[in-house]
Amino acid sequence: MNHAARNRASRQILQMHLAPWRTWLVAGVLGLWAVLLIGRALYLQGLQHSFLQDKGDEIAARRLTIPAYRGMILDRDGRPLAISRPVETLWGWPDKIDHYDAQQLAHLAAVLGLPVQELKRRIQTPGRGILSLDRDLDPKQAARITELNLPGLQLQREFRRYYPDGSVAAHVVGFTNVDDVGQDGIELAYNDWLEGKPGARHVIRDRRGRIVAELSPERDARQGGNLTLSIDLKLQYIAHKALKEAFETSHAEDAGIVVLDARTGEILAMSSMPDYDPNHRANLNPRMVRNRVLTDNYEPGSVMKPFTVADVMQRGLVTPDTVIDTAPGYAVGGKVIRDDEDFPEQTVTQILQRSSNIGAVHLAMMLSSQQFIDNFRSVGFGEYPDTGFPGESDGYLHPWRTLRPVDQATEAYGYGVSVTLMQLARAYMAFANNGVIMPLTFLKRDPAEPVQGVRVYPARIAEEVRQMLMTVTQDGGTAVRADIPGYTVAGKTGTAHKWINGRYAENQYYATFVGMAPATRPRFIVAVMFNDPKGPNYYGGLVAAPVFAQVMAAALREFNVAPDEPMPPPAVLTQKSPPREPA
Repeated sequence: MNHAARNRASRQILQMHLAPWRTWLVAGVLGLWAVLLIGRALYLQGLQHSFLQDKGDEIAARRLTIPAYRGMILDRDGRPLAISRPVETLWGWPDKIDHYDAQQLAHLAAVLGLPVQELKRRIQTPGRGILSLDRDLDPKQAARITELNLPGLQLQREFRRYYPDGSVAAHVVGFTNVDDVGQDGIELAYNDWLEGKPGARHVIRDRRGRIVAELSPERDARQGGNLTLSIDLKLQYIAHKALKEAFETSHAEDAGIVVLDARTGEILAMSSMPDYDPNHRANLNPRMVRNRVLTDNYEPGSVMKPFTVADVMQRGLVTPDTVIDTAPGYAVGGKVIRDDEDFPEQTVTQILQRSSNIGAVHLAMMLSSQQFIDNFRSVGFGEYPDTGFPGESDGYLHPWRTLRPVDQATEAYGYGVSVTLMQLARAYMAFANNGVIMPLTFLKRDPAEPVQGVRVYPARIAEEVRQMLMTVTQDGGTAVRADIPGYTVAGKTGTAHKWINGRYAENQYYATFVGMAPATRPRFIVAVMFNDPKGPNYYGGLVAAPVFAQVMAAALREFNVAPDEPMPPPAVLTQKSPPREPA
């Protein structure tokens, strides 16, 4: 056997000896791999089953919220002030939308009414999971989205708040946010009652986002409760319109009006300027939303005088015919009190009719500091009006222990004390309701359920003060423009310099009028305020009283209140200019 043959034989023998080891090696590797796979499977399916199930659910299973229908807000006669309308919200998964080609993105952007770049920006926002692409699609847009049949999109029915009368009742009703949660006004105050309870669906979706199975029974949404307000929409419209016209004409900084039912304490109308439309809030600023009637404190001026008169009268210190020395230049605490017109003496009735600061100070000084402040507090000044409305203010009233004589003198004619227009209207209920103040409410009262008021003055005193206030709207009074043909009117003007930068501004004022009608048996109270009206008509009797007359006349007609005096002949209806009121 040659050498080559021997080598081949040796290799064959060696291969025969090595073959079993190769087989065992391969078999061992395969066996080890199988053991690892089985172990991994057991680990995942056993120990990690819940984790994997949750991950799977994140991809395919969805818990969908079924929105609740928010309750309606209605006026006292059932007319809608706020309703919810169904809309479609488009949700998207960025990881799927990222794979859209240019044509698909263009189609989607066209349906949404967005530039393609804006759509891309929304989709590529970092840190976003499922995102809202549009939360107010109309039915046509929703149908076009469905026709596109693009993966990663989902339409969901939701509700959006709609305010049929726009800005007319905005400062009463308020508004909701994008999630239909109350943010201001009645929407916020009664949010828990209005919002209802959402329902839920647990579903499986395919890779295109379509629902393919229900995992559990659907839980129905529970509708929110409806709310009937004391507001009368017709009267609200008239009050809002009258205030807005006067606000624009006077070029005031802001303004407010409130109408009360003196017998029940119901708030029938309330409006503030500047106003806003709650359906369109893109350019909204806090100044527009601010409710001047309830939140803004100001020094009201002479509208405070009747309360001092009532207190000194109920203590038996004076009568309507008592003559008071009102000689010019009354000095107290280093301050000289003056009137715009000089009268050496006036009756208590004339002090109110002509709005004499000197006369009001003489009356206030008949009281101790505690008696003076307690009287103001008894009618609600320095206290929250307790309407339940968010943001209402309690104003400011001096503690009687730190009240100096000069403070008492100035507060007698409405300086040094801060009030809201709602507090003023509520306090005048004491004169309109024969000494009783009723609790305020924005909700319609049930006529069958009697309401308990708080007596602050004897009926006789309230009636006498009311008769004195009637002279304010008659010849010689400061508010002849508050007169309403066929009805007696009682009320009081107020014109006060504004406190700005540590001093009273020379040419900036608050102008106020608060009145009631019919004065012989009052049904309504209307309070009007203008902040810094421009031009010569800045007095309460010139800028606020005419608005009062317009709104009060409408209220008397709307509620069919019978006239309490004969209609005067046409010649008597000629408008007269009131005397100037001291500021």
